[in-house]
Amino acid sequence: MTVGSEKLTRAQFEDLLAALPEQVRAQAAGPGRRQLAEQLAEVISIAQEARKRKLDQSPAVQRIMALQTDQVLAGALARQINEAKPDEAAMHAYFDSHKADFERVKASHILIRFKGSGAPLRPGQKELTDEEALAKAQDIRKKLLDGADFAVTAKAESDDAGSGAKGGSLGTFGHGMMVPPFEHAAFTLPLNQISEPVKSPFGYHIIKVEERTSKNFEEAKPDLQKQMARAALDDIRRQAQVTIDDGYFGK
Repeated sequence: MTVGSEKLTRAQFEDLLAALPEQVRAQAAGPGRRQLAEQLAEVISIAQEARKRKLDQSPAVQRIMALQTDQVLAGALARQINEAKPDEAAMHAYFDSHKADFERVKASHILIRFKGSGAPLRPGQKELTDEEALAKAQDIRKKLLDGADFAVTAKAESDDAGSGAKGGSLGTFGHGMMVPPFEHAAFTLPLNQISEPVKSPFGYHIIKVEERTSKNFEEAKPDLQKQMARAALDDIRRQAQVTIDDGYFGK
């Protein structure tokens, strides 16, 4: 394929194809290959004219080109890391030091919000102070200990509309999926006990843990490569020592 003075060989075109998203590669495997070539030719021909007009020397355009180069490089490294096959010893070592990542909890909760909570007010609901919300949560806990049905109470009282409609059920979740005070309670509370009210930015939670499980190495093995790749990319970002101006971007 030739566009003006530029030539693109079969090997170069296929290298380009290999770098595209899987869906695009699938389309280009058949009749879509010519369409992709025509689209590429249009981009190259317009870019050639842009260079003739010296648009590539514009500082603003150069900044965008540099960012796009960074995006391509970041994508290439991410693919390389994601496609790397760790050996069995490395997988065992990672699993042994990250066993908590493979713990899961099945739990339900009842949320009592207070003023400033991230949870929205229910229609007709009165704003509660922190003290009023705590008192209400303690009263609900007492009723549960006296035999009130958890699911029925959650539907009537919980300020978490999503889980409340399901009797307070949050389903199954792992570490890092809940706010820290809630997570700590969920992973330490004895099974089928009613927790003391646990405070979070959303309000006071009354938690009941129904099940706690942990995968062994063989069960976790299908997920290990993906998690090891994500951890490697996270390490790269941490080592870069990123600083963001809170005054401009906000916290």
